[in-house]
Amino acid sequence: MKAIYARVSTEEQAKHGYSLNGQIASCQAKAGEGPFEIYTDEGVSGELLDRPALRQLREDIRGKTITHVICYDPDRLSRKLMNQLIVTEEFDKCGVELVFVNGDYAKTPEGQLFYSMRGAIAEFEKAKITERMGRGRLEKARQGKILKNYQLYGYNYDPERGQIVPHPEEAAVVQLIFDLFVNPRPGIEGINGIAKYLTQLNIPTKRGAKVWHRQVVRQILGNETYSGTFYQNRWQTEGMFANKYKSIDDKISLKERPEEEWIPVPCPAIIDEETFTKAAQLLAASRRRWSKQSKHAYLLSGMLRCGHCGNTLTGEKTKYWGRENYVYTDRKNYSGAKQKGCGRRISCETLDCAVMGALMTKLDDPDALRRFYKESSSDDAAGERKVLDQELSRLHQRRARLLNLYADGGLQLADVKQALKDNDLNQAECRHRLEMLADNEIEGEPADDEKPLQSMIQDWHQQLTFADQQTLLRTYIKEIIVNDNELTIQSF
Repeated sequence: MKAIYARVSTEEQAKHGYSLNGQIASCQAKAGEGPFEIYTDEGVSGELLDRPALRQLREDIRGKTITHVICYDPDRLSRKLMNQLIVTEEFDKCGVELVFVNGDYAKTPEGQLFYSMRGAIAEFEKAKITERMGRGRLEKARQGKILKNYQLYGYNYDPERGQIVPHPEEAAVVQLIFDLFVNPRPGIEGINGIAKYLTQLNIPTKRGAKVWHRQVVRQILGNETYSGTFYQNRWQTEGMFANKYKSIDDKISLKERPEEEWIPVPCPAIIDEETFTKAAQLLAASRRRWSKQSKHAYLLSGMLRCGHCGNTLTGEKTKYWGRENYVYTDRKNYSGAKQKGCGRRISCETLDCAVMGALMTKLDDPDALRRFYKESSSDDAAGERKVLDQELSRLHQRRARLLNLYADGGLQLADVKQALKDNDLNQAECRHRLEMLADNEIEGEPADDEKPLQSMIQDWHQQLTFADQQTLLRTYIKEIIVNDNELTIQSF
């Protein structure tokens, strides 16, 4: 039996006319009389060796009586020389004759040399095409154009201008999402609550799905595009197009490029800068704010992490001989969990008492209380200074990028003036806050926040409610690392 293999990618079909039907017809004319077994890969790059039809052909050659494989050109087998040689060697070992319409293949030293040269040229040509396309995309991005339709919820894509424009109905939903997150309503708490609420309202997602996933809501809340800046060249996606043909272990993950390589493109804002910044701050603390709700309240919810496997510990009810027990465990049984956990289980009562006892001992001592507060305040100030310094650096880089885009003709003067004005205002706010932090350090006076804390300690020995205990813990403890024989309590 004779087999015909044909392959085409969308780009090649458009530019060179390598249609599948054309290749198959040419192969049939070259092969003469049939019967033929036809294998086709459509829209698959020649860089890949693991292609569905080629994989099937290789398997059939091992198990069927295929005597000839006819292909239009060697670069239809692969655009990488090494892959061409691998496939050719497999065919030779199985006694299969390889025939090309466009060129001859001979098992002679000269034939092998010519075949290898053609493969090397095809690989070089593919590399040059990839390099030219990448350079062209970057140049368009620097001119302020958005290269393709990224299917951003809240926007439509205008291919003629290379810009995104607000989609009125979707933009209103985006504003609702931010409002519900920044100003929670009763019964609609956290990212998961917002996702459920949108699903109940029968609002479709961008791709028309009826159910909103919390990860989609999280992505919207963290996307800077909605505040007026779309970043191109932010993500390293090289090689990811082939992930659908690879095993889980071989898939290439998305990686963020260094910030100086990002290309900012001003776009219509749906959310004001103040709302977006507040949402970003709440998003960073969302695990603590909206820890998993359950029928039983767990004192240390959202605060525990296993020191061995790194998983968070969550509360769980178990039954032993008919008796209910509550434990903290690091086991993750839900679909998609990256780390299943090492199986650590600790009684809630034991761990709650240990943590509360440690905190009460520290706060019961007035001197220790002052040291604890000053250390916490100092750490807070240092952390805020670090964030402000990073923000100033980012704003400085953004200013330089805007000026470069204007110099290259990528932005209009009016757009640049407004963007620079907003940028300078943000820089001034950061500098003002840094000056306030410096003044507080010089004065050395106790902060006003210490007064309510001191008032709380005066009535320390009164019975604290569960809510009081949880508020106290979450105010002064950032995270608790649970090891085999000790607890590591990290304060704010």
